[in-house]
Amino acid sequence: MANLKEIRIRISSVESTKQITSAMKLVAASKLKRATDAITRMRPYAGKLGEILQNLSSGADTDGNIYGDQREIQKVLIVPIASNRGLCGAFNTNVVKQVDLLIKHVYQQQHEEGNVHFFTVGHKVSEFYDKHNYTVIAKHDEIWNKLNWQNVIAIADELLILFKTGDYDRIELVYNQFKNAATQTIIKEQFLPIKVVEKENSSQADYIMEPSKEVIIDELIPKSLKVQFYKALLDSFASEHGARMTAMHQATDNATDLIKDLKLTYNKARQASITNEIIEIVSGANAM
Repeated sequence: MANLKEIRIRISSVESTKQITSAMKLVAASKLKRATDAITRMRPYAGKLGEILQNLSSGADTDGNIYGDQREIQKVLIVPIASNRGLCGAFNTNVVKQVDLLIKHVYQQQHEEGNVHFFTVGHKVSEFYDKHNYTVIAKHDEIWNKLNWQNVIAIADELLILFKTGDYDRIELVYNQFKNAATQTIIKEQFLPIKVVEKENSSQADYIMEPSKEVIIDELIPKSLKVQFYKALLDSFASEHGARMTAMHQATDNATDLIKDLKLTYNKARQASITNEIIEIVSGANAM
């Protein structure tokens, strides 16, 4: 059995850890509230914009729109979105695992030919793919320092240009979608080319459009793509803080349980020590 001093040191160490994890939980909860408000406001707008785009695109001549260009898939760009920091459970690991599955089941041939590249958002994925010698063409870890519309559209414009110029035939987003503080769903989403869904028996709204449907679509598609990318970042941002809050809550609970066990062990050791001292005293008295 460990001596009393060692147990006291362990108890003190775990109590310090508990204070840290408890403080981190409170910080994450505070940030989660703001992040949740942001994604809650964005989702209806993004959904309605996508609905309008689908309504206009249905039956329209969009073959000339570069963002809908369905090419033979030779070069693929994957955009994994994770965090700059750890201590958030499996949040970052799940993104890496989903990317591995995506490559294995969809882009294995392109990967073997060296035509799967990465455009990383978040230090954890940037570090991972650098370490494992993948081709990372751009890193945008700094976006989490100031996540706003102006900074996001600058990054989204880079992706649009890479597709327009023909550098890549397919661009995929991989990120965590926020459900609640305890639940994040990993999402694989085709960013480019856009998917135009033809609706059968569609009750399409009769809009009066000026100057024309095609011109409006050409203007609306880039904006819709930027909103889609911004929503993915907001989802990931809220998911990160939810995952961290949950992880720190569990760590705090585990520290509390460990402290209870250590105190029980300490009391047993202390009682055993007192008993031994009494036995030595009694034995000494009897010997005299």
